[in-house]
Amino acid sequence: MRPTTVIAIIATFTLLVAVAVAALARHKKAGGGDIKLIGEIGAVDIKLDPEGTVIVCGELWRAKSSDGGVISSRTRVRVVGFKDHLALVEVCD
Repeated sequence: MRPTTVIAIIATFTLLVAVAVAALARHKKAGGGDIKLIGEIGAVDIKLDPEGTVIVCGELWRAKSSDGGVISSRTRVRVVGFKDHLALVEVCD
């Protein structure tokens, strides 16, 4: 193969990789998803004492009980807000 052909192949491959990386970088979750979760019901995954994790709408979220109390795992909870990147939850009645 000629050197110019090899350079053209390498340049084309590099361009395709750059386009793929740019497309993946643009495909991120929206930052407003947490607002849509307010009012949703979920379940505690790791005990909230007062922080832990909950599963809401099939997604795992770091969470804190809204009153600072302990909530055991598998308890049904409702998202009532967000503070400092934590979902605030309360036990469902």
